[in-house]
Amino acid sequence: MSYKSKPLPLTFECAATESKLFPSDTGNEIALCGRSNSGKSTLINALANQKNLAKTSNTPGRTQSINFFHLKNEEAKKIVDLPGFGYAKASKRDQNAWAKLILSYLKERTALTDLILIMDMRHPFQSKDQEFLSLCESLNLPIHLVLSKADKLNNKETQNTLKVVSKKMSDYPVIVDSLVFSANKKIGLETLLNKIKLLLEV
Repeated sequence: MSYKSKPLPLTFECAATESKLFPSDTGNEIALCGRSNSGKSTLINALANQKNLAKTSNTPGRTQSINFFHLKNEEAKKIVDLPGFGYAKASKRDQNAWAKLILSYLKERTALTDLILIMDMRHPFQSKDQEFLSLCESLNLPIHLVLSKADKLNNKETQNTLKVVSKKMSDYPVIVDSLVFSANKKIGLETLLNKIKLLLEV
């Protein structure tokens, strides 16, 4: 495919299962977050126009570490893939470990400037999403909402969902903006690429 805006030249840096394994806390980074199987890894691959940069799976809970990707030749500018939250089939021990890891990253990471919260457009604002939004409000972290898997809805369903989303967004001032997205159909990809480049000052 051709891009009006060039893909992000992302390179995998590391996978951290504890905070001491995080790379240097310098520069500027954006974190992707969302419920398990919301499409975070697929979104990263779409941004980079690579099929297997981030490992994708139909099985929720695949991402169990915080995965850091940096821009080629600009290691201080990063995209960070956080473990999905709300995977009910994971053990309580694993859920608690992931939650602790995510919280330590969100609270302590000074390079973090913005979060991209991905919600499956068919099921927006689930209870776990709202819990996460409340946490971000308490930490004063700006959220850019991406409504993924838009190709799964027809036009009427999309419009009805957007009405619901717009109403719910008013409850969370921490949400800066929202975007309809589909990796399969490339819906919203150009807009998202340009937004991320602006946030990273690329």
